[in-house]
Amino acid sequence: MLLSKKPTFYTTLKVTGMSCPHCAAAVEKALSAIKGVTAKVDLASASVTVNAPAAVTREMMAAAIESAGFGVEL
Repeated sequence: MLLSKKPTFYTTLKVTGMSCPHCAAAVEKALSAIKGVTAKVDLASASVTVNAPAAVTREMMAAAIESAGFGVEL
């Protein structure tokens, strides 16, 4: 029996306002609060790579980042 996986996609977003590891953790936590989303921040490039279900939009991700107090470039 094969287990079906829900379609996912990877995307990278530029995040503004991060200056420390605490900021990076806050962004990762905000994105991970969206069901099915995993995120990894690269503080040096001020970006976050996100793996998300197909139903999650870039706008939803941006809203989560902004709710954590940071800016995002779509």
